[in-house]
Amino acid sequence: MEPPTSSRLNSRKRRKDGSGPNGATELDGIPPKMSRRSFGLREPAPFSDEVEIDYSKPYIRVTYEEAMRGTPLDRPVRVYADGIFDLFHSGHARALMQAKNLFPNTYLIVGVCSDELTHNFKGFTVMNENERYDAVQHCRYVDEVVRNAPWTLTPEFLAEHRIDFVAHDDIPYSSAGSDDVYKHIKEAGMFAPTQRTEGISTSDIITRIVRDYDVYARRNLQRGYTAKELNVSFINEKKYHLQERVDKVKKRVKDVEEKSKEFVQKVEEKSIDLIQKWEEKSREFIGNFLEMFGPEGALKHMLKEGKGRMLQAISPKQSPSSSPTHDRSPSPSFRWPFSTKTPPSSPANRSRNESTVTYDISEDEED
Repeated sequence: MEPPTSSRLNSRKRRKDGSGPNGATELDGIPPKMSRRSFGLREPAPFSDEVEIDYSKPYIRVTYEEAMRGTPLDRPVRVYADGIFDLFHSGHARALMQAKNLFPNTYLIVGVCSDELTHNFKGFTVMNENERYDAVQHCRYVDEVVRNAPWTLTPEFLAEHRIDFVAHDDIPYSSAGSDDVYKHIKEAGMFAPTQRTEGISTSDIITRIVRDYDVYARRNLQRGYTAKELNVSFINEKKYHLQERVDKVKKRVKDVEEKSKEFVQKVEEKSIDLIQKWEEKSREFIGNFLEMFGPEGALKHMLKEGKGRMLQAISPKQSPSSSPTHDRSPSPSFRWPFSTKTPPSSPANRSRNESTVTYDISEDEED
């Protein structure tokens, strides 16, 4: 018999072409979203001696089929689960969760064995019985807690608590001179198996503590516990303190190394950035220099343009080609000041100038 789970009850086939969440449609039976509220209880589960039972009603056990179909609200299926529950952990909580979800309407009763029975049949515990009772009381899946639960379930105990089924993992539990203390429960058809959570158990937790004893002893010494409280000798106490100092020095050195590495890394990143920026600026400078002073740079064009303007400024203007040409008059002779003699003339012009004694400057030239 496998206990039904919520995932199995809500299992459905997803459709990729659907319009709902994850490709589901209305035909997939997706339950509507529920408002956010707290499902946990506000008070711990009561003890069995604090709960009143109406013995006027006859005790009639329900069958497995009736329990699976669902019972009335006033008649839940009474499931019993027992254990030591030392160092209460998630494996214990998962087992109780499975027991609570065996049937649609379940009332979970949890029995916790006393220190006397546990020390006699199993061994010494880390937590005392009151601490273990309190831990189970505060599990949300528990409805009732039985203190000083029996090691072997008797018919009288089952009838007293009106138990319908007993939940436990299916592995045979050999103890108290029996190969399986739940053998008679299985033969009576009252056994409902649960699954163990692998990787977590009370023995595993104790093994971790024993394996790392020095670590936890140093931890508690650092937190203020005395060597006497931890049952640590004087020599070990000094050794633990010395190890603590060495570890602190190692941690400081490691922190300095990490910080130095970070600093060197930042310097390298900054240097790379500076080199890249310098390369970009140098390329930009070289480009600007070539644009100004290169073979086809702006400076050459400016010099050419300035030279052209200078030549244009010092050169005479030519007459327009369309203007009519006139015969150029001979160059006039110039009268020397304060002299009646005419200036010397060239041989070519001597015959021309013989008829005239003097050459007067024209009116235009005098103006």
